Amino acid sequence: MSKTGIVYLVGAGPGDPGLITLNGLDALQRSDVVVFDRLAPAGLLKYAKANAELISAAKSPANVALTQAEINDVLIDRAREGKSVCRLKGGDPFVFGRGGEEAIALSDAQVPFTVVPGISSAIGAAAYAGIPVTHRGLASSVTVVTGSEMQDPPNSGVNWEAVAKTGGTAVVLMGASRIEEITSTLISHGRRADEPAAAVQQGTSTEQRTITSTLSGIATGVQNAGLTAPIALVIGEVVALRERISWFDTRPLFGKRILVTRARSQVSRLASGLTELGAEVVECPVIKSTSMEDTTELDASLANLNQYEWVAFASPNGVNQAFERMDHLGLDARAFASCKIAAVGPATVAALKTHGIDADLTPDAFTAEGLVGAFRANSDKPKNAVVFRSDIGRETIPKGLRQLGADVTEVAAYRTVAEEQSAANAHSAFQEGIDVVTFTSSSTVKNLRHLLEGDVTPINNGVVVCMGPVTASTAESFGIEVDIIPEEQSIPGIIAAIRSYFEFAD
Repeated sequence: MSKTGIVYLVGAGPGDPGLITLNGLDALQRSDVVVFDRLAPAGLLKYAKANAELISAAKSPANVALTQAEINDVLIDRAREGKSVCRLKGGDPFVFGRGGEEAIALSDAQVPFTVVPGISSAIGAAAYAGIPVTHRGLASSVTVVTGSEMQDPPNSGVNWEAVAKTGGTAVVLMGASRIEEITSTLISHGRRADEPAAAVQQGTSTEQRTITSTLSGIATGVQNAGLTAPIALVIGEVVALRERISWFDTRPLFGKRILVTRARSQVSRLASGLTELGAEVVECPVIKSTSMEDTTELDASLANLNQYEWVAFASPNGVNQAFERMDHLGLDARAFASCKIAAVGPATVAALKTHGIDADLTPDAFTAEGLVGAFRANSDKPKNAVVFRSDIGRETIPKGLRQLGADVTEVAAYRTVAEEQSAANAHSAFQEGIDVVTFTSSSTVKNLRHLLEGDVTPINNGVVVCMGPVTASTAESFGIEVDIIPEEQSIPGIIAAIRSYFEFAD
């Protein structure tokens, strides 16, 4: 008989994937099966194991993928198969998450389980709306209730009279379709009609929308604004603080969906920088860098670095692939001892530093042309050099060095290929709406166009950002209208340019 597995009842938080706890993320990453709710952040599923079984337990007022009894059965059955199961729930599993019911079912079935608390939308949505649920002098208590039972007030488990008379802050969850009845009931039991109230839709997500009004007016406000479930209804004097401390939905790129086309291994810095400014980043890597199938030429160059005066790297990928092969050959950074190192830009410089090497020459303009210009401005012209680049890299650096009289060896350190698996992601991303498309190289332009079967209309419907004039020229040659070319051709430069564009537009 196989050993029984374990079930993790994980609170994933109310919407922002970054709000999951370290314990929750660890449980998700190690589990063989993930049973996820509709309100669990979808962005977290990418952290599941590649071979994990993903099971939707989505529930909405009009649709139920699995009943609660069926969910309990799935958890028990998979655990009895000896598997680890992550029950990924929106918010906190024990705050209107029916986690208690699942824990009881597991206990009765003698299946081991662990509870990982999460941030409830009662607190998280309010905080992201700039509303502290408690505040000295305004509210020393907070009452959290469900609005789902308002459909049958006589038999409701909520004592609305007590909620009205308790004072402090009241937060009502799962009551989006019954806000008028809820507010009328609270007022009839003594809550002030002019008390501040807020409705927060999709709290903590990039789709968050917040409106404020009075207790008597919030239902009309929600209807006029077209807000739909899920909504956290926050009632109390603390709501007035939003005018002074709102922060999440006032960021410069809030609500903008930005397509990032960089290779998966390079997306993090751009994505994190844009996310910090409020953007929703849609990752759609259209290229990937892979090792050379035949490394004979690369290995020979690395084994004979002492023959070169200069070593030029055109990208971080070239650096990383070179050191990967050096490790295979039993070499390390000391092999560069007799060489001078040139790097195209700060990302390449940073990649070199991770291997203990400082670049001797970098350009002011972070392009291949800029690096050639830096060599030209140098008093000592290069006598010979080896250039490590992509198999489809441009000839700019080798050609420029030859014009300066150098004997140049060109070496393909890695291959740049299309990420064909992103085709479906590209189509769905544009169907859902994209505000900004970013291109960091000519390869990203060519490959996104390829994934869209040559149709650049969806690209032109958004703001197009190209890192550098060469990338922009490639885009324009395909009929793509370029809106932004950053002055500094770097990831920070792209982020700053997008921010400036929208700040100026506003």
